[in-house]
Amino acid sequence: MILTITPNPSLDRTYEIPALERGAVLRAGADRVDPGGKGVNVSRAVAAAGVPTTAVLPLGGAEGALLADLLTGLGVDVIGVPVAGSTRVNVSIAEPDGTLTKLNAAGPRLTAAETETLLETARRHAGRARWTVCCGSLPGGVGSHWYADLVARTHRAGARIALDTSGPALLAALRERPDVIKPNAEELAEAVGRPLTTVGDAVKAAGELRAAGARAVLASLGATGQLLVDDSGTHFGSAHVTAVRSDVGAGDASLAGFLTAGGTGPAALAAALAHGAAAVQLPGSVMPTPDDLRPETVTVTTDVPLDRPLDGATR
Repeated sequence: MILTITPNPSLDRTYEIPALERGAVLRAGADRVDPGGKGVNVSRAVAAAGVPTTAVLPLGGAEGALLADLLTGLGVDVIGVPVAGSTRVNVSIAEPDGTLTKLNAAGPRLTAAETETLLETARRHAGRARWTVCCGSLPGGVGSHWYADLVARTHRAGARIALDTSGPALLAALRERPDVIKPNAEELAEAVGRPLTTVGDAVKAAGELRAAGARAVLASLGATGQLLVDDSGTHFGSAHVTAVRSDVGAGDASLAGFLTAGGTGPAALAAALAHGAAAVQLPGSVMPTPDDLRPETVTVTTDVPLDRPLDGATR
């Protein structure tokens, strides 16, 4: 079983339109509502792969009830922590060329008691999980130390934890030695405090985060590919994508593929790439099933192209 914790889940509504025109009245060609939040997406992708998964998340209002119902219908076991505020609703506008405009709500502000209950609920269930996964932004009322507390409690429960967050929350969690962290190129640059322009820059930054406490770094480098630095070595991979329909949740699908394939080494990186590539070719935040995967389009190597430019500048 893979356990996920999402401190700020959402309902994600996606509209597909011909073109976004500011100030105009636009008619959507299609729309859908999906469970959202990075950890929630990991659970959805794990369930789509046929692996048991449990999602721990704060739930509030009618929106929280709908989120739980949608997840249950997808085969995800839901453990809800009741909160006073309503679960947030995010909106994405998708255009045919792959451009995605997102409006993310802030979400409810959690009380100290709700925050502690969420932590303890996660700890109680971590011991029966092969992996614990915690992802996404922190809601109001939750300090940046929260992820560090979660990593420490998960390890005390005897479980491994993968962490996908950024900024002060990531830096604070490193001292508790998370088993895997999954930054994108922008988050990797932010964590080391300098721009990254090549794959070699990303390799060096990943090494610094390992020295700071992360046991493994799985870095998404956009269209350039993905990088894994762990005890098995340094591996680089890429996957061919014919057309991008929506990249919502693609990184979460990638992390799910990595963990369901064992969470270490080149085979797990190849699974991550296959899941991520499949996800960007699906509408909204639909998670790929095994039938959507094209492993033959994936290449993984230890011959890392250190001089290859990264896709887009990072700060």
